[in-house]
Amino acid sequence: MKTQPSSQDQSLRVTIDAASSVSALLRMPKLARACYVFAHGAGAGMTHAFMQEVADGLAERHIATLRYQFPYAERGSKRPDTPTVAHAAVRAACTAALEATGLPLLAGGKSFGGRMTSQAQAIEPLPEVLGLAFLGFPLHPPEKPSTERADHLSDIRIPMLFIQGTRDKLAEHDLMSRMVTSLGQASSLLTIQHADHGFDVLVRSGRKHVEVMAELLDGFAGWTSDVLQARH
Repeated sequence: MKTQPSSQDQSLRVTIDAASSVSALLRMPKLARACYVFAHGAGAGMTHAFMQEVADGLAERHIATLRYQFPYAERGSKRPDTPTVAHAAVRAACTAALEATGLPLLAGGKSFGGRMTSQAQAIEPLPEVLGLAFLGFPLHPPEKPSTERADHLSDIRIPMLFIQGTRDKLAEHDLMSRMVTSLGQASSLLTIQHADHGFDVLVRSGRKHVEVMAELLDGFAGWTSDVLQARH
């Protein structure tokens, strides 16, 4: 579900190379202490309701966000970009965020966007990025538990936060927990009880969406504080 950008969102262009650029939305709250370079999932662009909700919630917690389109989404295509193209977009967005805000950077995203960000970081560290945060890391295809998609994570040398729902069919919980533990103390897992890959919960769980999002956002903000403190 798409939403209209908030009146507080600033529209930008992110230049990927001489021949291509993509649109982006910068949310810069007062007293911002960091900027999250926030990539969208495979099935929805930067204006998806979840993306907007996270940007709004992080702004309330003094964290800026730069949301941006992958080239395929910019064209209106449903077929995700190749990793090489996606990695270039991630890297360009980080550069644009640094230039636009001058703030300490965090990077990551929802599902596909988070995985493309981690792959880019594993190949070559992203400019000035202090940590990676994943909102529903897609560890494996639906109901086909495996960890091959996480092999590159061991090459990353900055803190990582994995925020995962216990009903996520793209990340079997016990498998995800063991994988994060194997990465060492710099990586952490925030488990959202009863949430699925999109962080939705069933009515019978007794949980409300607003509670889930508060838990997700508060956990993200606390991790951000830890990352910023550790750099001093």
